[in-house]
Amino acid sequence: MIPFFSFPQDEKNESFKVAFLTDIHVQKELNAERGFLSAINKVNEINPDFVITGGDLIMDALNQSYERSDSLFNLYSSLCDSFNMPVYNTIGNHDVFGLYKTSGVDTTHPEYGKKLYINRLGDGKSYSSFDHKGWHFILLDAIEFTPERKYIGGISQSQIDWIKTDLARLDKKTPIVLSTHIPFISVSKQILEGSTAALTEVIVVKNSKEILALFEGYNLKLVLQGHLHIVEEIIFKETHFITGGAVSGNWWKGSHYGFEEGFVIIEFYESDFNWEYIDYGWEVKETK
Repeated sequence: MIPFFSFPQDEKNESFKVAFLTDIHVQKELNAERGFLSAINKVNEINPDFVITGGDLIMDALNQSYERSDSLFNLYSSLCDSFNMPVYNTIGNHDVFGLYKTSGVDTTHPEYGKKLYINRLGDGKSYSSFDHKGWHFILLDAIEFTPERKYIGGISQSQIDWIKTDLARLDKKTPIVLSTHIPFISVSKQILEGSTAALTEVIVVKNSKEILALFEGYNLKLVLQGHLHIVEEIIFKETHFITGGAVSGNWWKGSHYGFEEGFVIIEFYESDFNWEYIDYGWEVKETK
């Protein structure tokens, strides 16, 4: 357990908790089912008001047949029934069906791309928002496709228009939380590869500057990020960018750069929050 206190605890009265579980990568191999259930049991023990997932829920739909992809979404949904609280999902790149040409899936398939995710988990769309106890939560779709049938990090124009409409109804003092699978910003590559290492649009959202500009004049407190399987917090002005590790660690093969399998718990107050990264105790030796 790694605690990160954004504000002095003794100045706040507890309001509610949220669990952020990203990069779950549920699959039938590597004992991932047991691992995810172990994480779910720990979440239920903590008993937050709800769960937000950060994408890459399954492993994998990008490069798999319909039968495999459909079975994994069914597996994920059945395991999520074990949560004692609501679950709000964010789409990740591995949740996109048949995007890679090597999957053998034709683009005319009725559930090609994001349609399979939307039909199983998206309630009609791949992004959403909701309010809870004075806070506003926005779950973004940060996955775009290239003509070569690859993915990059980006927010579409139609989603930008939706964000503008969504924000227009808010009091500008309302604290806001974003969830995005592909990060808006990260320092991990510079730390791991050197200070001049360049980020690419596969690692971060290519138009994050434009998206963040939409929130100027609003009270954007927190951006929850996934994709990188590392834990980091970047604070710029009054916005915290938290990359939330991975439930699967190193894709169910142990820790990743020393970051154990885990998830984030955020404790929200009237306008501020604290957070910590929870190692839920999974060990690879259990798969043997």
